[in-house]
Amino acid sequence: MKRNLLIVHGGGPTAVLNASLYGVITEAKKSDQIDKVYGAIGGTEAILNENFLDLAETPEEELKLLLQTPGTAIGSSRFAVEQIHYEQMKDIFKRNNIKYVLFNGGNGTMDTCGKVYEVCKKEDIYTVGIPKTIDNDIAIIDHAPGYGSAATFIANTTAEIGSDVKALPIHVTIIEAMGRNAGWITAASALAKKTKQDAPHLVYLPERPFDEEEFLVDVKKLYDQLGGVVVVVSEGLKDKNGVSIVPPIFKTDRAVYYGDVSAHLANLVIKKLGIKARSEKPGLIGRTSMAHQSEVDRQEAIQVGREAVQAALAGHSGVMVGIHRISNDPYSMETSFVPISEVMLHEKKLPSHFINERGNHVTQSFIDWCSPLIGKSIPDFINFKEKI
Repeated sequence: MKRNLLIVHGGGPTAVLNASLYGVITEAKKSDQIDKVYGAIGGTEAILNENFLDLAETPEEELKLLLQTPGTAIGSSRFAVEQIHYEQMKDIFKRNNIKYVLFNGGNGTMDTCGKVYEVCKKEDIYTVGIPKTIDNDIAIIDHAPGYGSAATFIANTTAEIGSDVKALPIHVTIIEAMGRNAGWITAASALAKKTKQDAPHLVYLPERPFDEEEFLVDVKKLYDQLGGVVVVVSEGLKDKNGVSIVPPIFKTDRAVYYGDVSAHLANLVIKKLGIKARSEKPGLIGRTSMAHQSEVDRQEAIQVGREAVQAALAGHSGVMVGIHRISNDPYSMETSFVPISEVMLHEKKLPSHFINERGNHVTQSFIDWCSPLIGKSIPDFINFKEKI
């Protein structure tokens, strides 16, 4: 008897989350073991509401639009799942003849996937995780789909801002990148730097304590040399005591909201150094930009979606499809099934060998690691001033 498959999206979207969805749907439609390919419309909470839509009924020409659609076509959520909800989910799966459950998301979503697995492992229900995060902070694996496109965006944005600042070198520009605890996106801005004069001139990551005085010394030195400076910082910068460099502006029972790090540092440059400064915070643009979608990222997103379906059909459960690098040049990778218990809420940060000694930039090792993931080179620009 044919059974149904359910795909659930959790957490923040990426530029290739729908590419993984495309991989899931197209692969599931090939199987004679699967009847309906349900999408949970609205994330994890949609399971409890049984808000399911059979995606297999979507015409192929419409499915292909997933590859160029930002966000998530089936919706997501940050719903706080309690233990009682997991028991309810098990009954809901049974009631809807769902045998295969796929969770596509980051650390938190993998935690949910693992807990669903524990509840359902004695039933004829198979759970498989599909990695997704722009932050690239899922443990064990080399990288996650979503990161390559976010890296492409920040690198191109930094290069373009750098060209502007080089043309009129009168101020310091501070770009704030997403990634509160892990600096993978911030670090990727360094791919824009092709010469010593190119942006980013300074890169500050949450993996190292931020020193205000060292920052001001670094900025002043470069400003005196170049006239215009581009700095890229993580939104999660903390001081040596582990406290955010900007004070909280609002608190709830579940979260603390902080002001903009880039604006704070720009104000600091103006007040302490007397240098004109401005801040830039791309924010959600950095994870929704289809113009900067990485081809490598898209293809890997499709692949892990397909392989998650194959894994479930083969009887694997309580695992996540993981990407592992074989080589940088030429770039190649392979996939494997990672036990879900090894990635549940485990956060991967930038390793020390990717950060320079002073903590204000990345190393060549990081550049070599990250470059293949953006799928295309940063455009070359011309500047006649440099020919004089």
